Amino acid sequence: MSKELRRQQALEYHAKGRPGKIEVVPTKEAKTQRDLSLAYSPGVAEPCKEIQRDKEMVYKYTAKGNLVAVISNGTSVLGLGDIGPEAGKPVMEGKGVLFKMFADIDVFDIEINEKDPERFVQIVQALEPTFGGINLEDIKAPECFYIEKALKDSMHIPVMHDDQHGTAIISSAALLNALELQHKKIGKVKFVVNGAGAAAMACVQLYEALGAKSDHFILFDKEGVLHKGRHGLDAVKQRFATTTKSDITLNDAMRGADVFIGLSAANTVTPDMVKSMAKNPIVFALANPDPEISYEAASACRKDIIIATGRSDYPNQVNNVLGFPYIFRGALDVRATQINEAMKMAAVKALADLARTPVPDMVTLAYRERNIVFGPQYIIPKPLDPRLLAAVSPAVANAAIESGVARHPISDWEKYKIELDNRLGNDNQLFRVISSKARMDPRRVVFAEADNVRILKAAQIVLDENIAFPILLGEEKRIEKIARQNGIDLDGIPVIDPRSDAWSQKRHEYADLYFKKRQRRGVNHYEASKIMKDRIRYACMMLNLGDADAVIGGLTRNYAETVKPALEIVGTENGVKKIAGMYIIVTKKGPLFLADTTVNFNPTAEELADITLMVAKEIRNFGITPRIAMLSYSNFGSSNTDEAVLVRKARELVKQRSPDCIADGEMQGILAFNKDILRENYPFSELVDKDVNVLIFPNLSAGNIAYNLLQELGGFDTIGPVLLGLAKPVHVLQLGSTVRSIVNMVLIAVADAQQKCPNPR
Repeated sequence: MSKELRRQQALEYHAKGRPGKIEVVPTKEAKTQRDLSLAYSPGVAEPCKEIQRDKEMVYKYTAKGNLVAVISNGTSVLGLGDIGPEAGKPVMEGKGVLFKMFADIDVFDIEINEKDPERFVQIVQALEPTFGGINLEDIKAPECFYIEKALKDSMHIPVMHDDQHGTAIISSAALLNALELQHKKIGKVKFVVNGAGAAAMACVQLYEALGAKSDHFILFDKEGVLHKGRHGLDAVKQRFATTTKSDITLNDAMRGADVFIGLSAANTVTPDMVKSMAKNPIVFALANPDPEISYEAASACRKDIIIATGRSDYPNQVNNVLGFPYIFRGALDVRATQINEAMKMAAVKALADLARTPVPDMVTLAYRERNIVFGPQYIIPKPLDPRLLAAVSPAVANAAIESGVARHPISDWEKYKIELDNRLGNDNQLFRVISSKARMDPRRVVFAEADNVRILKAAQIVLDENIAFPILLGEEKRIEKIARQNGIDLDGIPVIDPRSDAWSQKRHEYADLYFKKRQRRGVNHYEASKIMKDRIRYACMMLNLGDADAVIGGLTRNYAETVKPALEIVGTENGVKKIAGMYIIVTKKGPLFLADTTVNFNPTAEELADITLMVAKEIRNFGITPRIAMLSYSNFGSSNTDEAVLVRKARELVKQRSPDCIADGEMQGILAFNKDILRENYPFSELVDKDVNVLIFPNLSAGNIAYNLLQELGGFDTIGPVLLGLAKPVHVLQLGSTVRSIVNMVLIAVADAQQKCPNPR
């Protein structure tokens, strides 16, 4: 994809719908006149008076306790430099999104048009009544050092400049584990650091706090080595400046060094430099997007090396998202007055310890590895590890309490960890996991109806993001015209027209095979040749013969017109009598799976049990434990009508065939989500105190109606229908699917293909 098209996609993303990436959503009812009277005048006066009497009440009656300001003046934005506060705003909004996604922290981004450090400090100080914490972002050095210190000294809420301390905290955790694996002591190793900016200086100071010796460092910046005789060095840089000669080069310094830390620019380290390092070296090449030396080049140099980079496509990614959301979460939850060294150190040790514990299946699934274990390829937790929130935040909170900066101590730590898990839902990372899994092993996905602008946009996205290798079916000239009119680059994407003479040989080959498959099902040879001009059947034949790994269809045709060819040509999995349809609804508490919502009108008890077990199997493939509510209008035998008895019997069959499956019913929908009612009235249920994530409906009408109501009224992201039970993945789009939903369906299709076709041709 060209740079211009990447730019266009980025601009479309930020501008589509409501501009920007964040919005303010009311957390209280505001529908009636009474609600408005409570929310504003006159009711709002009561909390105002309470807060006036006791300022700490602001945490009870307002959002302050869960609100962080991401503040910048735009003087050092990404690799773009001093681009100004307005131009930096998209980055600050993005940081807000990460806070919310990973730690459920609300954010107001604030861009300040002020470069004078003292005035900047005064402005931020005046904001203290509003926020529970301040995240400084993209402020250039050396002003950032003064600004952070002045704010920490004068404010009574947590303040952290993430550009400095984020990399320091994450790399410190990785360093501790790397040193352990390399059998080296931090107080004895020699460091070479290329880069002496805000992040680098924060790193060396934290390494020193962990036990490194300041005279064991040799630092370089654009002007060369930092040595004692060099003018213009501040007190911190003087402490780490070397006493060696002033003309020492990076090449010289690397000889015999134990650890290299790169926070500079791409390709500044050569393989020969790495070869000259001491035995069992550690190389953290953290320049982004291209490191000081590539992972491949460093790995090829020597077998005894441990490497980390800032990239997600290699092991040991040093990523700030491992730190700041969880550090602020812990600080906010104990109302810490600051983020001190003890809290940073607690985060370091929590991250290091987490990497040494067994990794959940969800994480190994996401990264397409059979087993992730502590070692040279895994010295720091993966960003998608769902345990990070409950591991790092309590450690930070506890350090705040022990160091005397917490105003709201926590007494029940187990309860706190449960609350943290519930903030995001234990399974909230499902689609990030599936996305990562797809990128590790992309597959060939056929789009049966490619003469549609949304399909073409989605095809370009999945190719650009290495999710899948798209194949487009349709008239080539028409597809090219649509792409040209909409600025879509189809370079590298094959286009096949089953009707054209150019593909007649393959069409005849498919027709012969289709005839053999269906000749005793009322299909003659002439009809088989004609049928193979139909794109969905052609696509299914490609899948059946291994010329593709998954099929996406149904955007512009009736649902049954896509499902029927899939059944005729691809067929069902072994042991599957009837396929089923499942929708996925992405809620704040995690994904909710609904079935059957598209295929079986009035299933028997046996068929409903089959559907339930198929759904459970699919969900386990995502690394999630299914907790299933089998729905009816009755509760556990309160009615003996045919429908109630059907669901009751289906549940019995599920438990007979899979005793370990967590499933209960028949039950009304309210019992699936109201834990108090279920516990008080039906304490025997195996769903008591469990978070239900699967709803099984008694018939197609109930399932489809419920799904459509949830989709429209709930405002949730939805994906589906996902077809279950086919031998190979064929998935059907809804009429009018958006580009986003098409891409999400491709993610599901690729994950499905990886499971059903582990060794593609």
